[in-house]
Amino acid sequence: MGNANEKMTKILSRKDVIALAFGAMIGWGWVVLSGDWITQAGTLGGMVAFLIGGLMVTFVGLTYAELVAAMPKVGGEHYYTLRALGPKASFIASWAIAMGYLTVVGIEAVAFPSVLDYLFPGYGQGYLWTVAGSEVTITWVLVGVLGSIVITALNYFGIQPAAVFQTICTLFIIVVGLLLFIGAPIGGSTENFHPFFVNGFGGVMSVIVMVPFLFVGFDVIPQAAEEMNVPSKKIGSLLLISVTLAVVYYMAIVVGVGMGLDQAALKQSDLAAADAIAAIFGTPLIGNVLVLAGVAGILTSWNAFLIGGSRVLYAMAESGMLPAWLGQLHPKYHTPSNAILLLGGLSCIAPFFGEEMLTWLVNAGGLNIVVSYFLVAVSFLFLRKKEPNMKRPFRAGKGPVVGYLAILLSLFIAVQYMPGMEASLNWQEWLINLLWWVAGVLFLLRMNVSESYLAEVKTHME
Repeated sequence: MGNANEKMTKILSRKDVIALAFGAMIGWGWVVLSGDWITQAGTLGGMVAFLIGGLMVTFVGLTYAELVAAMPKVGGEHYYTLRALGPKASFIASWAIAMGYLTVVGIEAVAFPSVLDYLFPGYGQGYLWTVAGSEVTITWVLVGVLGSIVITALNYFGIQPAAVFQTICTLFIIVVGLLLFIGAPIGGSTENFHPFFVNGFGGVMSVIVMVPFLFVGFDVIPQAAEEMNVPSKKIGSLLLISVTLAVVYYMAIVVGVGMGLDQAALKQSDLAAADAIAAIFGTPLIGNVLVLAGVAGILTSWNAFLIGGSRVLYAMAESGMLPAWLGQLHPKYHTPSNAILLLGGLSCIAPFFGEEMLTWLVNAGGLNIVVSYFLVAVSFLFLRKKEPNMKRPFRAGKGPVVGYLAILLSLFIAVQYMPGMEASLNWQEWLINLLWWVAGVLFLLRMNVSESYLAEVKTHME
């Protein structure tokens, strides 16, 4: 175990780590959904929803922050749960988060060609078939597949090019978001802020339910912990900083869109953020620039989750839970190359299922991510009780309150996916989950985690 891990290149700086997590959390959703946040909850209601939702997610983030600082090991959740709860629980947490990351990688492979339709209307040519009412064309599929190949290649040839790409795209997203926020008081109107609240508490709750999935991405940091040239104590702090920055960014977008468009315009807009910045600056050209920032958000999420997903699969293979070939590092580039190629290959398939696949993957993956969050929170509490003397460079409070709140949050989110709830899964999404977990059970029955590996995990102290 040790020799393989030592080959990973410790190259990621503090800014790389923040760009990795922040870029993962800020995808395409802020461009498409910002109008819904305001029409459902009101301008102030939308801001309150992100503040509350961000605080809720922070409790989960705090459990991660303590654990990643104590155990900066590749695979994150895989390692924490293995040490705290044993191989079976670790497999469930790891397989669940791997599903979550895989679905995001697939989502971006579908979102990328979908977004380009806004910039180049009608570019989809060469009809192939229709899936759930969504037409699939040759050019549309090609764009998604080519995007998958480029992102996969970036990651295959080392963490450094992937990190540089992530930083450049993230800076572009921040600059455009600041333009919207700073321009709002100049070209927008405070009259558009009304109504402050829509549908009262129910309106705020309808946005809060969206928040956890929008903030998925901070958990990518633990996956690449062994590739960070950062002191262990600082890794936990950087994770929390990235969550805070995401909360501030989303709230700033609500302010910009809220001042840029009135309620009537919001209800008619498909891309509220783009329309708002165009109205603020009086030119549709800058609206296209904002859409490009949304494209950059797709690429940063895509890149970050390919990094995270490949590291989880690598860690699972290294421990004996998955086939050994997934646990191999490239001799020259020091990346989990086989795991990267597997995820990249699977993302090439997603565009063939059309735009409706976006919704299916978002919901199917979301539930699995919550399962992993729950088990990490349980591991946090278990290790606090069973290993009180464990070295914790970053400590999330003196008592266990943070862990219990993280568990309650995880259960609250999980319930939203159940039948009868507003965000309940449909049969396609349950089918995707079923197929994933049938495969998981087969691997679980065949896994062989050696006693020597377990002993090293149990005795490891940073």
